[in-house]
Amino acid sequence: MLGRSSTSALLPVYAQLPVRPVRGQGSWLFDEQGQRWLDAYGGHAVASTGHCHPRVVQAIREQAESLLFYSTALPHPIRERLASALVAHCPSPLRQVFLCNSGAEANENALHLARKVTGRQLFVSIEGGWHGRTAATLAVTDGEKYMAGARRAGIPLSIKVPWNDPATLLATVDDTIAGVILEPVQGLTGARDLPVELIAAARKACDRSGAQLLFDEVQCGVGRCGAFTTAQAIGITPDLLTLAKGLASGLPIAAVLTTDAISAHIKQGDLGSTFGGGPVPCAAALATLAVIDDERLCENAVTIGEFLRHGALALGPDKVVAVQGRGLLLGLRLHRPAVEVQTALLRHHIIVGTSSDPSVLRLMPPLSFSASEAELLLQALAEVLS
Repeated sequence: MLGRSSTSALLPVYAQLPVRPVRGQGSWLFDEQGQRWLDAYGGHAVASTGHCHPRVVQAIREQAESLLFYSTALPHPIRERLASALVAHCPSPLRQVFLCNSGAEANENALHLARKVTGRQLFVSIEGGWHGRTAATLAVTDGEKYMAGARRAGIPLSIKVPWNDPATLLATVDDTIAGVILEPVQGLTGARDLPVELIAAARKACDRSGAQLLFDEVQCGVGRCGAFTTAQAIGITPDLLTLAKGLASGLPIAAVLTTDAISAHIKQGDLGSTFGGGPVPCAAALATLAVIDDERLCENAVTIGEFLRHGALALGPDKVVAVQGRGLLLGLRLHRPAVEVQTALLRHHIIVGTSSDPSVLRLMPPLSFSASEAELLLQALAEVLS
């Protein structure tokens, strides 16, 4: 890991890998010495269409040249176009969109809406879930060091239920609960896909109690798990759904999608964001959606994801115990500490991620990741694990 530079003015809050990229193209990064690195981490699942996709770059350039920014104090047609495109890509009951800047902000606003609609304060969330670093999202995130931040802010903590226990979830959600928030595929725990039975139980419990069901698809959405949303892949629709990370191929933008029933409770001034839905990120997002559609990147996520899954398992159970996740959000459970394997892969100029589970290596490459690039990753992994 890189230490903090003695001359840096940046707060030392991030553990960073010893790679200093100055350029990107597709699945590759290039450092200051001109060396190239295969990016199987995708900038933390952000580089959905690959680094610097020409159509995304062109859309950014054209919008920046015409209008760089104006706040939501004035309407702009590109916001309307993006909202309509998101509605067209998401499950049909989700017909209303609020644009903001980050996954944490989207989740914060979704939690706010659930509280407003129900008049209740308490949430149920899932063990291992990660939802952001704002006060309300820390309260529904698992992990003592995160929940401590919510306590300091005076935000009531959610009730955490086991990730594989539908019966406990059903028994916990009653008419005191504002909502259930979950990631259909948990990111921080190492791409752990929640059992469909648990998600179905959450839908049933919310319908029964009047609570709202929130899907945090900040990491697992935008095609990463083989459909535009994981909700579509599993056939269960929430009341609120959040998207971010790969939505604009690297520019900061996020969205909350919700139903007409919830939007009926919203008045002017209930939500707001100065930079939310800025023209340039909207242009990048529209180009990203077009590339995902035209280049069939959801299908590629399934194909290459299965190629990686089978290839990793073929290395043998003495090396890869199991592969979890969906599409191109995968967790490889290893016999060795994942951080050791991550470090060894860096010597092959390959970037991967770790997770809160010390034995799980996380793969989140661009959705455009090719079979030849996946083969390079598997060959290096085989050498490292031998």
